[in-house]
Amino acid sequence: MKYTDLQDKSIDELAAMLKEKKLEVFTLRAKLKTMQLTNTSELKAAKKDVARIKTALSAARTK
Repeated sequence: MKYTDLQDKSIDELAAMLKEKKLEVFTLRAKLKTMQLTNTSELKAAKKDVARIKTALSAARTK
C-alpha cells in the first residue's frame, strides 16, 4: 500500500481501513508470540500500513 493510494479516500474509508489493519497487527503479534508466524516481515509491513493510514487520516482532517 502506498500513501498516494490513500490520499483520495474519504475519512470514513480511512477509519475503516485503520480498524482492519490494527486488527491485523493484533493477530500477527499473537501469532508471533505463539510461534505460529513464519514470515515476521508481515508484522513490520502491517505496522507501516497503520502509520500510512494514520498520516493520510490526519491530512484529510486538516483539509
